[in-house]
Amino acid sequence: MSTKRDYYEVLGIQKSASKEEVKKAFHKLAHKFHPDKSTGDADKFKEVSEAYSVLSDDKKRAEYDSYGRVFSDGAGPGASGGFSGGGFDFSQFQDAFQGGFDFGDFFGGQGGTRGGRRGRDVSIDLEINFKESVFGTKRTVLLAKIAQCETCHGSGGEPGTEIETCKHCNGSGKVHETSNSFFGQITMQSPCRHCHAIGKVPKEKCHTCRGEGVYRKQEEIEIMVPAGIEGGEMIRLTGAGEAVAGGSSGDLYVKVHVQPDARFKKDGVNLITDLSVKLSDALLGAEYQVTTLDGEQSLDIPMGVTHGELIRITGKGVPTPRGKRGDLFVRVKINLPQKLSREAKKLIEKLKEEGV
Repeated sequence: MSTKRDYYEVLGIQKSASKEEVKKAFHKLAHKFHPDKSTGDADKFKEVSEAYSVLSDDKKRAEYDSYGRVFSDGAGPGASGGFSGGGFDFSQFQDAFQGGFDFGDFFGGQGGTRGGRRGRDVSIDLEINFKESVFGTKRTVLLAKIAQCETCHGSGGEPGTEIETCKHCNGSGKVHETSNSFFGQITMQSPCRHCHAIGKVPKEKCHTCRGEGVYRKQEEIEIMVPAGIEGGEMIRLTGAGEAVAGGSSGDLYVKVHVQPDARFKKDGVNLITDLSVKLSDALLGAEYQVTTLDGEQSLDIPMGVTHGELIRITGKGVPTPRGKRGDLFVRVKINLPQKLSREAKKLIEKLKEEGV
């Protein structure tokens, strides 16, 4: 047998490569060129399979290294090329994949495309303010994506038209292509592109999507942002991604970005805010107006409060899943005067004498 390309070159390995290196190289390339994958290439898959069948077998590899070809009966130079009977033992391929590949999918088996067709997932960013992150909010975004056709509801047919059995796959949703190779006839199986692997086609195509069942459009999507969400968290909307003919839609992932608020900081389900208090009010006590996320609220500053002390306002924090709310903690910041009048100094001196 003469080869179109050097087997070592096909697998991307050196002549000194070990059997394990041969196996790993084949494993990687066979996955890449699987006809069901986006990078699939049936011809290249056959080529790497042929190379592996020789280089993974010590006897055949030795013949190939010596003569540039393999002799099926071991008779040496002059013997007829090919494998006797045109057959091939796929067990070595199964071993190479260590159970990770179903060769029924490769060579005419019943597997087909595993898991069904699924549309592409979509990811977007959403910016909200601090208050919206605490209480939750509802946003509507306009998203350009491949969506299910509203005219035919994904069937690809004009409303009311008859649905027929696909003539290309005879209703199986799969097509088979048989070709001759180094190790005999190989039948490759792939989804039927005419019926999108469904097995049925409309007699008259939909005028909106031209029979595809999907088309690109702008769609308004409502996003419910839960209360208490943190910046960087993801919201998943199942089925809100891109649609695909004959399959399920992907998902929409929304990454939330929270604008900071200079007045409030989060601490779990609680909030912290700062309040500037005059020295005299800290010493004698007073009533202040405090800004909360619910509006202004009166707060009693106790006599003798200290700098940095926290005063709790119950139920003004972050809502919890159980319907309750955390608390708001007001951190007291005592403002010390930069200048004192002569009279104020006398008062401070008097306090000092009293040991205050």
